[in-house]
Amino acid sequence: MKPYRRLASFLVASMLLLSMLLSACSKDSGELTKVRLGEVARTVFYAPQYVALANDYFKEEGLQVELQTTAGGDKTMTALLSNVIDIALVGAETSIYVYQQGSDDVVMNVAQLTQTDGTFLMSREKLDDFSWDDLKGSVFLGQRKGGMPQMAGEFTLKKHGIDPKKDLELIQNVDFANIASAFASGTGQFVQLFEPQASIFEQEGKGYVVASFGVESGKLPYTVYMAKSSYIIKNKDTVQQFTNAIYKAQQWVEQHSAEETAALIMPYFKDADPAIVASAVKRYKEQGSYASDPTLDEQEWNHLLEVLDQAGELKQKVELHSIVDHSFAEQAKADVK
Repeated sequence: MKPYRRLASFLVASMLLLSMLLSACSKDSGELTKVRLGEVARTVFYAPQYVALANDYFKEEGLQVELQTTAGGDKTMTALLSNVIDIALVGAETSIYVYQQGSDDVVMNVAQLTQTDGTFLMSREKLDDFSWDDLKGSVFLGQRKGGMPQMAGEFTLKKHGIDPKKDLELIQNVDFANIASAFASGTGQFVQLFEPQASIFEQEGKGYVVASFGVESGKLPYTVYMAKSSYIIKNKDTVQQFTNAIYKAQQWVEQHSAEETAALIMPYFKDADPAIVASAVKRYKEQGSYASDPTLDEQEWNHLLEVLDQAGELKQKVELHSIVDHSFAEQAKADVK
């Protein structure tokens, strides 16, 4: 080989090596990639997400996550579609709605956080021997039409022989963020609430948990991280790093007690009683609400379609691969130990 060719080969090899070194060191360089994350609610139901933030798992992956609460699935999806946020934590059904509308920029699900409904049925009165028939003829403060809490709730009611439209006085005109305060002020005999609000109301004597919609409605890809296809294409490394951080947190929650998890996430629930937060985490852990890894299961996906279809919200069957990208979750499971 001529000298100038050897020199050229050496320079190319050196440049490639330098590029690899710079890439490997990027996480330690202090230059973090900003990710705007919108969560549909602030709830203990999302404990692994707060663990990822508290343990600096995102920073370990080279990310600076800016979290904002965009209350309600419709508001969260609007924020994602209008580029107010980069990644949304919201019910998987919202991505199906966008797909059904024929969007050119498909919203893709990349990592699952929770795998059951997160709401509990609360009664205003203490019922020592609760029966689902107790709901017949009652005033039920429900959730937003087309949202997963309401659809999972209706799925459960029908399973127990209750027609939500005929057997209840169903109230659905209260905004998601105001449902708890509406119940506290006297609206409804029964209500669906997430934790820690359910446990707070129990402590205050404002209501009593009588059943879990998470247990009753079965496994679902209930809350999922999603992003627009255009964002994913341009930011594949960022999405992978984000998914890695979530998987680390999921493993941490799996391996630690409810009390340890509650202590770690308390900065995100500053006004809550630590004992209440621990009780809420324990409820979710015991009923298997937290997904142990980010992969969306096909059986759970088909059950989601069943729930949507029964609620009259499914225009067409949406195959898993159409709006779910498993590659990031699978890579995370391979790389994160």
